Amino acid sequence: MLRLRVITPASGTEDVVSLLRTTVGTAHLVVLAGAARDPEGDLVMCDVAREAADGLIAGLKRQGLDSTGAITVDDISLSLSARAEQAEVDAPGEGVDAVLWESLTDATHEESRLSVTYLAFLILATMLAACGVVLDSAILIVGAMAVGPEFGPLAGVCTALVRRAPRLLWRPLTALAVGFPVAMLVTGAFTLLMDAAGLFSEWRYERPHPVSDFVWHPDLMSFVVAVLAGVAGILSLTSAKSGALVGVAISVTTVPAAANAALALSYGKVPEAVHSMEQLALNLAGILLAGTLTLLAQKAFWAWQRSRVCEQQPS
Repeated sequence: MLRLRVITPASGTEDVVSLLRTTVGTAHLVVLAGAARDPEGDLVMCDVAREAADGLIAGLKRQGLDSTGAITVDDISLSLSARAEQAEVDAPGEGVDAVLWESLTDATHEESRLSVTYLAFLILATMLAACGVVLDSAILIVGAMAVGPEFGPLAGVCTALVRRAPRLLWRPLTALAVGFPVAMLVTGAFTLLMDAAGLFSEWRYERPHPVSDFVWHPDLMSFVVAVLAGVAGILSLTSAKSGALVGVAISVTTVPAAANAALALSYGKVPEAVHSMEQLALNLAGILLAGTLTLLAQKAFWAWQRSRVCEQQPS
């Protein structure tokens, strides 16, 4: 269940209450007249089943409450109520399958900022991956994958495409287009510094690396893994399964490929750098394709669910 809190001008309270009453999957309606001070108006609260929340929020936005008032949604960790249980039974579908588009858009928009923190995590992840490649250490490579923040902007691109919102597209694209080159440039400088300190060397980089060779050998399997990871990543975001998102982060070869490209260029190994960039591009493309198709499928599924509910309701 979710807790919905709405601040509405007094003139629109009856419309809000009517919408909440007629929406399948709501419970515990509370109206506090004149309780709001900034902005001024009435405070209306109710609990709503997750699977009914997206349509309800869309209805409230059509009433203009996102500009004349406020719409706030919070998760309810525990609700002991027979009425709430009935609301979840009445709502179509399963809550874990529901997509809250406004929440997804807000989350991916926030994660797509080209901020100092984002760049720091991406640079650190790429440098860790470079250490993992030189040492041929699976632990370091996996750790670098987990640290990398690139899935946020990738999910932001998918969300913007599905919602047909060009204004939401530029921020994640900028984060990707600027983030990876900067991370590779810093990692290249890091490689030269480590080489000067005697911790990296060209011969250590050129020796066989059975654990990390995959980062510069793009093939169809790389694309398949990226597609599967893209589906899993989007599902983890829409269902709030953060544990699954960690698994996605350590299954795709984005950060390690960028790190290997930086290493290869530092030691003048242009063909290996090109193959690493191909691996990076293949993984990014696979995630974007799969993520976009997954969101489109979820959007179509919930449109079908809503149409079924409308058909079943008495006219």
